[in-house]
Amino acid sequence: MEDASISTLLGVLVFLILCSAFFSSSETGMMSLNRYRLKHLVNKKHRGARKASKLLARPDRLIGVILIGNNFVNILASAIATVIAVRLWGDTGIAIATAALTVVILIFAEVSPKTMAALNPEKIAFPAAYVLTPLLKLIYPLVWIINGITNGFLRLFGVKMTGDNNHHLSTEELRTLVHEAGALLPQTNQNMLLGVLELNEVTVNDIMIPRNEVLGIDLDEEIDAIIEKLSTTEHTRLPVYQGELNKVVGILHMRNLAQVFRSGTVTKAAILQVIREPYFIPESTPLQTQLLHFQRQNRRIGLVVDEYGDIQGIVTLEDILEEIVGELSNTNPDENHDVHLQEDGSYFVDGTAYIRDVNKHLGWNLPTDGPKTINGMITEKLESLPDANVCVQISNYRIETLQIGDNLIKTARILALPETEDD
Repeated sequence: MEDASISTLLGVLVFLILCSAFFSSSETGMMSLNRYRLKHLVNKKHRGARKASKLLARPDRLIGVILIGNNFVNILASAIATVIAVRLWGDTGIAIATAALTVVILIFAEVSPKTMAALNPEKIAFPAAYVLTPLLKLIYPLVWIINGITNGFLRLFGVKMTGDNNHHLSTEELRTLVHEAGALLPQTNQNMLLGVLELNEVTVNDIMIPRNEVLGIDLDEEIDAIIEKLSTTEHTRLPVYQGELNKVVGILHMRNLAQVFRSGTVTKAAILQVIREPYFIPESTPLQTQLLHFQRQNRRIGLVVDEYGDIQGIVTLEDILEEIVGELSNTNPDENHDVHLQEDGSYFVDGTAYIRDVNKHLGWNLPTDGPKTINGMITEKLESLPDANVCVQISNYRIETLQIGDNLIKTARILALPETEDD
């Protein structure tokens, strides 16, 4: 080294700094790769991705080869810089070389390449994998020795070297991932994916049609009234009961009813001949589970029962699908007949409206961990049905009852208040 010219030493020094920049950027680029995109590219047989994936399968070896190379070139660069400085400035050059080389390495071999790699990990990591793979094979014995010592040291602190590297995502993390997709994923697709993720958090009790709104065939009525109802109904399937919904005897499909009409005589006995046995669903069943049950049992409608066996309402396959794809029967998905905007920015809301539907439609956060309807939420807050109109505040919403009757709050005015810093 003493016989080499200063220009030669400067050339070697520049080369070593470039090597240091390569190792620094490779480390950051490899560790910044999106593991799910990497798997996708591996499945697409991308050569760089496949090499990078193999290196990342053993991160201890990857980090070992990078750090060995980086430390080697940095120490060698320090030695060469010292030789150059001593030749130029004597003993004072040692301090000059130390300060100058520290700044140069920080800027050109650490901060700049690592920042570039963090911003563009694939552009750095994939080409680097072609160099690191043979380099790892070349110095594998040294890497193996150093890793063995390092792993043994880490075990003293209880660090396991065989941890789970599958990077599984929780439901909440998947939901965040969908939200962050932005323009890469159309809003409709985002809503559908979020609907699927929420299926297991919503029960049939949250979306069922309550029993007071269920339309069915009461066999205690006159046959003419039954025929009139059958002729005008918009539904494909109807529950058939005697006197009250709890005395259900079956489910009538309008397609089967066509056979009765073709016979020329419509009687209650003929209707009973074409009904299908009722299908009961516990009210706490998650939608994801119920969707599978509908599929396996070839059902499209079920009667929701509570813990005492009393029928609380009905739920259909269409109701569950609407949780995923949005409203099916409404031509305007942005329209909600239970919610009406007022000039002052408040909303008139039907008391029987589901809180989840109101939250979805208006982007609100009314509490859903208790009662399911607006009426239930207000009466729970008041702990009784008010005799006259009252005003209450629930979370950041001011709610005023407007119409009370038939043992429920029929209409309420709701105004979203500005959120405070504490919220």
